[in-house]
Amino acid sequence: MPDKDIDTNAPGTPAKAPGLIRRFLDTPPDNVGKTVAVALGLCLVASMVVSAAAVSLRPLQEKNAALDKQVNILQVAGLYEEGVDVAQAFAAFEPHVLELETGEFAEQFDATSFDDRAAASDPELSHTLDEDPAGIGRQSDYVTVYLLRDDAGALDKVILPIYGYGLWSTLYGFIALEEDANTIYGLQFYEHAETPGLGAEVDNPRWKALWRDKELRTEGGEGELAITVGKTVPPEGRDYYVDALSGATLTSRGVNNLVRFWMSDRGFEPFLERLRAGEI
Repeated sequence: MPDKDIDTNAPGTPAKAPGLIRRFLDTPPDNVGKTVAVALGLCLVASMVVSAAAVSLRPLQEKNAALDKQVNILQVAGLYEEGVDVAQAFAAFEPHVLELETGEFAEQFDATSFDDRAAASDPELSHTLDEDPAGIGRQSDYVTVYLLRDDAGALDKVILPIYGYGLWSTLYGFIALEEDANTIYGLQFYEHAETPGLGAEVDNPRWKALWRDKELRTEGGEGELAITVGKTVPPEGRDYYVDALSGATLTSRGVNNLVRFWMSDRGFEPFLERLRAGEI
């Protein structure tokens, strides 16, 4: 004969102990344990949502970062216009990974995917600086440079990455040189955290325009490194001089130090010598 269903509500039937979830829900709201558990649960859910968003958005972030870099290179080379097809315009540049010490291209790296910043922190691809006027700590042995040629295949401009410490932050930018590898066409910073209205005036178009046609070295590029940012015109004259930013002495000094560092023998000068000699 089949068993009859037991009526748990019938008199004399033992009541079931409440489950874990029910006991938790029945706990008073001001219970410390319940408060901590709810807080931990919310943190866990929030962290999962943030992690999922970061992973899903990473390809878009990387794409936007690459696009921003291309725009800045086009701008410093004077090729950017509103509405321009950035990818198509940027295709005119030749990217090369450069070995700084020799001034020669490092063909073992893919220039389209080489990460300059990652290389600067990689002990196998960088070195600690004993003398560090730019305030960068470590210097990568390899960096990515960009060549722009005219319709005849002759060198038109060369775009070099530069960075160094200002007052509050590391300034990252590019400097564009003319085909003589000595005359500056433009300078532009695309990332920094300098003081708005003071050091942040490195972004001011009027100040950036001061760099046009300034020279790095005396005697047609073969002499001493002479480019200077300051308040006093050097003996070499204004061809090598850029006015300091008003009210931003330390940022101006930082820009002066980083430009002179990267344009020296410790930076791009071995490469620029080869350019001037027509070896590239």
